[in-house]
Amino acid sequence: MDRIQFGRRVAYWRGRRRLSQQELASLMQRSLRWVEDLEGGRRQADPNLSVVTEIASRLNVTVDRLLYGPVALCPADTEIEAVRAVLQRHDVITGRTDAGDTEPISVAALRRALMYARTGFQAGHFAKLGTQIPALLVDATRAAERHQGEDQQEAFRLLSLSLELTEAAAIKWGDTELAVVAGHRAVAAAERSEDPVIMASAARHLADAMTSHGQAKAAVAFATAAAERLRPELLRRGSLGLSVLGMLFLKAALAQAAVAEADDHSPDAAARAVPVFLDEADEYAAQLGADGNELWTSFGATNCGLYRVAAHVQLCAGADAVAVAKEIPAAGLEALPRERRAHLLTDRARAETQAGMREEAVATLLEAEALAPEEVVCRPRTKALVEDLRLLGAGSAEGRLRSLAERCGLPR
Repeated sequence: MDRIQFGRRVAYWRGRRRLSQQELASLMQRSLRWVEDLEGGRRQADPNLSVVTEIASRLNVTVDRLLYGPVALCPADTEIEAVRAVLQRHDVITGRTDAGDTEPISVAALRRALMYARTGFQAGHFAKLGTQIPALLVDATRAAERHQGEDQQEAFRLLSLSLELTEAAAIKWGDTELAVVAGHRAVAAAERSEDPVIMASAARHLADAMTSHGQAKAAVAFATAAAERLRPELLRRGSLGLSVLGMLFLKAALAQAAVAEADDHSPDAAARAVPVFLDEADEYAAQLGADGNELWTSFGATNCGLYRVAAHVQLCAGADAVAVAKEIPAAGLEALPRERRAHLLTDRARAETQAGMREEAVATLLEAEALAPEEVVCRPRTKALVEDLRLLGAGSAEGRLRSLAERCGLPR
């Protein structure tokens, strides 16, 4: 039995039943610490079947659901709070660690840890980041302070990239305030690295966080200012520089679409800037010559197509988004990480909903779930779409929609 997954299921169903940890402990005639350890996956041994059966009975859920329910894919609130708590630590905020602390991790080991976590993110595994990020941030902070010379500069690069990952995970978790905090810290660490590529990478992540947090106008200004400032050096850095420069304009395009959507006075004028940013990104993709994944950007012509779909969705032009999605070459899509492909599918489902194609939207969401379950059953923005479809009705897809809503943990 996977103790972490089992603990998440217990925590989820306890929350659904409106029980506190202390109340479940009382029902089980156990201590509060026992429940905390169980839900945190910290029990020394797997609970035997009689204990599992008793927990299921107390939570009014079947044993199968408690053992195998997909809702456990989602991070527990305690894990997200652990990430927030690390970002609030004195050493992580100031970059100053106690003299008596252990020796810093080597930059090679830190790089491996970051690559492992980032690879998991691109595979669509967001929940486990809640347990990986805190240690990553502490280790990277200590390394950036303690190492010297080039190792220190590399540690600042890795610290910035770790904070970017924190921002990206927070967006998936629906915690935009946490994303903005992490995004600002990533930019600060990037400046300390003195690496224009890392600076541009951090800037595109902060722009994404700003847009998600309702600060789209500021996001446009920040992304474009970063692009103008860093462009000369980035153009000299080959595929890596082109990738992060192109991503800055893709983020600016989505932010501008959000500005236009919120503009009550001249939305059409604001929307006209969106294709300008998208076209600029296309130019860098053409210079790049092929899809790539430099610094986990997935940048290239295919990802530019995905952002065109997302921009149309943001502008509530669902039919246009569906048309663009159909034109994206299948070979290019297959080469993208699972997270990118699943994200496109959820955007396409939103577009199909906007266009009144609700049965198709359900089928598209099920395709996305099969590809990267956490993008659908855990992510708040996707769960909100599932709820919208339930309210609007999905015709012959109602049965499949009900099952999907149940897997998303939505109330009946």
